Amino acid sequence: MSGRFSVVIPNWNGKHFLQTCLDALRAQTYPDLEVIIVDNASQDGSQDFIRTHYPEVRLIELPENRGFTGACNAGMEVADGEFVALLNNDTEADPRWAEAVVDGFSRYPDAGMIASRMMLFDERQKFHAAGDFYRVDGLPGNRGVWQIDEGQFNRAEYVFSACGGASIYRRRLLDEVGLLDDDFYFSVEDIDLGWRAQIAGYRCVYIPDALVYHKLSATGGGTTASYYVGRNTLFVLMKDYPSALWRKYGLRIFRQQAGIAIDALRAWRGEAARARLRGMVAALRYLPKMLRKRRVIQANRRVSILYLESILTPIPGEPRAD
Repeated sequence: MSGRFSVVIPNWNGKHFLQTCLDALRAQTYPDLEVIIVDNASQDGSQDFIRTHYPEVRLIELPENRGFTGACNAGMEVADGEFVALLNNDTEADPRWAEAVVDGFSRYPDAGMIASRMMLFDERQKFHAAGDFYRVDGLPGNRGVWQIDEGQFNRAEYVFSACGGASIYRRRLLDEVGLLDDDFYFSVEDIDLGWRAQIAGYRCVYIPDALVYHKLSATGGGTTASYYVGRNTLFVLMKDYPSALWRKYGLRIFRQQAGIAIDALRAWRGEAARARLRGMVAALRYLPKMLRKRRVIQANRRVSILYLESILTPIPGEPRAD
């Protein structure tokens, strides 16, 4: 299989990361590669650095910081590729990354998404993500996060979705289900897109040869991450989680969210805990808007509820509900 491979990189004051990221893309073995950087109004000279040292890169300069989702969407809208990747600027892709992804799409024609093998940049035998999971109680996460590589993720397999730091989508999937939801701004937007794709009948495959090293230092953290994780986790439940599964697992979902809120209240003196609670409360203001989106998403369902349940991860120590 061949076809143009577009790489969209959001950037905000990430000049110090760009050489490693872009040199790795220059070294790709796949011949038809398009690199797009969308800059969120950086103030560190990123734009001049790209123009001077990487003239082959297509640079889109936004007038203000539109967050991860806004930057990625601006890049995906102009990307020419049959395959469209989202790649964090604090990454280093193995030279065969794009080649392995395209080969994966060829071997798995039912896949609309591919998850990369993401390892820590400074501890290269430790995982950041081998694809994403989504638990029946509404808790998303990275498969294998912080685990030492002992061969446990050495085979290609279907997963729930792809971690947005190095995720790849067929263009036709994006044309059908849409781009990232700009209401998310930052965090959990990859899980939301994964849900929409799965509901529409597009599967996700983890390809271990699609290797990317991730520094985990340029994409946010602290109170910012806590706020958006708290808010956007609820957005996904409002928008994407099917009604039949809500009826089956709703009590578990409420217990999970109540537990998170109680833990945050106990740690109230911590800024991150307060931010998480603010995010959860903020989500409630969006409920009418998310329910309007939900009607469109659920009406587009092309797979069975049994299939959607089968791709969710059970709660540890608890069998699936009957």
